[in-house]
Amino acid sequence: MEYSYLTDPGKVRDHNEDSVTIVKNNSGEILMVVADGMGGHKGGEIASSIAVGSIGKRFMATGSVGNKEDAIAFIKEIVSEANILLYKYTTDNPESMGMGTTIVLALLTKDFLLFGNIGDSSGFVMKDEKLYKITTDHTLVNLLVKSGELTIEEAKNHPRKNVLMRALGANMNVEMDVFDVETDVDGIFLCSDGLTNMLETEQIEKVLNSELSIDEKLQKLILKSNNRGGTDNMSVAYLKKEAK
Repeated sequence: MEYSYLTDPGKVRDHNEDSVTIVKNNSGEILMVVADGMGGHKGGEIASSIAVGSIGKRFMATGSVGNKEDAIAFIKEIVSEANILLYKYTTDNPESMGMGTTIVLALLTKDFLLFGNIGDSSGFVMKDEKLYKITTDHTLVNLLVKSGELTIEEAKNHPRKNVLMRALGANMNVEMDVFDVETDVDGIFLCSDGLTNMLETEQIEKVLNSELSIDEKLQKLILKSNNRGGTDNMSVAYLKKEAK
């Protein structure tokens, strides 16, 4: 099993508001996390850093997440704790009011695979050289697509495509979607929308299926995104399971 992660400010932004990590606990369970922060005065940078740091630290301090039901409760708990930390930070630092972050995570144990997300950072699995999106974006345009008011094509270039319906740190309580995914996959891929706004799923898939090393694949994805304009910060995390 190989894994790596990478983040890049892109070509337009003067600082990086994304945070990303992959951590392993003493039981060999692996947690992957990508967060895309928002808010002025470096607020987004602080938000994503607090969230990823808090979630990663709690996971590392846990010997094992237990069975699937325990693990679902655990990831909801540690995300809720991160949310409260962010909410308290904005209360104590009024100048950062309005800051928040998306979060997408994947938890892999020998028995199960769980994804969780809030916002519009994405979680995928790779199976038989095909990339499948697991998470659902919490955006205004996605809501309009679901209700039939917009087509998928119209949503791609909608002027309000970045309006989030859910984010970490925006309220005292937050709801995370959790997805139970079969473990029989070849890889797990997480990214912020800075990447998916620049590259289609098929383009990401092609790079991940190449003969490059895992680090080179992530570097190539960032390079391709920057070559297309790099209009936002980009973060990627990839875990490749051993060949069957």
